[in-house]
Amino acid sequence: MGFIEFISKMFGNKASRDMREIQPWVQKIKEVYPSISSLSNDELRARTVALKERIKEATAEERKKIEELKASVEQTELEKREEIFNRIDKLEKEILDKNEVVLDEILPEAFAIVKDTARRFTENETVEVTATDFDRKLATMKDFVSIEGDKAIYRNHWSAGGNETIWNMIHYDVQLFGGVVLHKGKIAEMATGEGKTLVATLPVFLNALTGNGVHVVTVNDYLA
Repeated sequence: MGFIEFISKMFGNKASRDMREIQPWVQKIKEVYPSISSLSNDELRARTVALKERIKEATAEERKKIEELKASVEQTELEKREEIFNRIDKLEKEILDKNEVVLDEILPEAFAIVKDTARRFTENETVEVTATDFDRKLATMKDFVSIEGDKAIYRNHWSAGGNETIWNMIHYDVQLFGGVVLHKGKIAEMATGEGKTLVATLPVFLNALTGNGVHVVTVNDYLA
């Protein structure tokens, strides 16, 4: 028996360890999914708002201190301002650390929300919700959403990169698995047809809940 084979038998190879680490997350998503899929469209939106508020509440104290420190800068002597900025930097780091903890806590529900949103657009040509200011603004810029009275109507098809696209994808376990991998800051290598683009919707949604913004890099307009 070779040394590598011996070590693998003793400790397991990295792929196996990664599988054991990620699979419980997939199970948690699947457990919460039924409660999400039973919600109305407006209730589904409300859950997203609740997740955002949960993140804000977790870092409310730090954000309040930062605002107080920023307000005190103008009244502080120049030679003492560096200390204030250092304290702000420290608090911002604490916020990032707390956000990371909360995002892990809400990951199953957030991923379930994305999965069921995908299902609703796959099974329906239009999805109707109570119109918000965001919906009304979006309707002035995009042709896949329209406003009818107090309702916003989202269509499941739009033009992407000059091609007409119809949403017909629902996240399976392999995409849920890949989404957790990306959120954990690792690289997910997937074969053609395994839904790499669909995978990205999961960690993008989750991390966007912090309000800090998320960057997505793709190789062409169609994927974007």
